[in-house]
Amino acid sequence: MTGMSLTLRDVTLSYGDAPVVDGLDLTVAPGEILVLTGPSGCGKSTVLRALAGLLRPDAGAVLADGARVTTTSRDRAMVFQDNALLPWRTVQSNVELALRLAGRPRQGRREEARKWISDVGLTGFETYLPKSLSGGMRQRVQLARGLAGAPRAVMMDEPFGALDTQTRATMQRLLIDTWRAHPTTVVFVTHDVDEALLLGDRIAVLGRAGQPLRALLDVPSPRDPSVSRTALRADVIAALDHSERVT
Repeated sequence: MTGMSLTLRDVTLSYGDAPVVDGLDLTVAPGEILVLTGPSGCGKSTVLRALAGLLRPDAGAVLADGARVTTTSRDRAMVFQDNALLPWRTVQSNVELALRLAGRPRQGRREEARKWISDVGLTGFETYLPKSLSGGMRQRVQLARGLAGAPRAVMMDEPFGALDTQTRATMQRLLIDTWRAHPTTVVFVTHDVDEALLLGDRIAVLGRAGQPLRALLDVPSPRDPSVSRTALRADVIAALDHSERVT
């Protein structure tokens, strides 16, 4: 599994008559973790949906490896904050569904699904239904399902936002470990500055429509907890504060 490049070229996205994102230019490198942050209503989730092929732009182009995105693809997966698991399917069945949709042969799907379930630390829970799992466990299943089809890009919409602090930290480490074992391109939306600094190679701070990209910041030594990012944290907060005040 190798990551793909993603490009938004002068993209405008609207809901109704009002543009949510207007004239956004942004490129994500293959295998990069790009974090999107910004004030509520600035279009972070909308951008993810466009990258996944769930929403067509009103203007401009969304590209994956240089080809225009016009629909969804098994190469581009979404992981949501809300529980998007099928409630009537077991953990095993939810993960196997992703493999089936990715075109994996029926023979071998069961074993491959079990490997992904093991990778996210849920061995022994294969036969559980989502209602029997904690929020953190359901997010583990979503992570396994999102990556099981070997997508080359994964869009993650505040996947850990509803979790308690300890579970959230566990899921952040799990994402990093899984990404290292299965390299792919990740576009990750969060409101949490510290989460952005922990996960991202770069942080894109989005603003309101008309000024869609307020800042694009490189993270030094990404995912190295020994490196201080106090100055960068201040820069992100300053960009967020400016985005909130710009109308």
